[in-house]
Amino acid sequence: MIKVNINVLLAQRGMSVAEFADAVDLSPANVAVLKNGRAKAIRFSTLERICKALDCSVGDVLEFVVDDETAL
Repeated sequence: MIKVNINVLLAQRGMSVAEFADAVDLSPANVAVLKNGRAKAIRFSTLERICKALDCSVGDVLEFVVDDETAL
């Protein structure tokens, strides 16, 4: 499964959801979908804006976690 670490990154940077949503040009509702791991896809352009806004790399935002459903 892919884990989205936006909550952790926002807390580390002291950035609110509203500030983040403005910085990456997303609605707060879409930020919530990302934060809660309910997103089914993300555009590379959005991921790029997220990384710029949070001054991080893709690997900081998205993490692959092996669970019972993804284990081979």
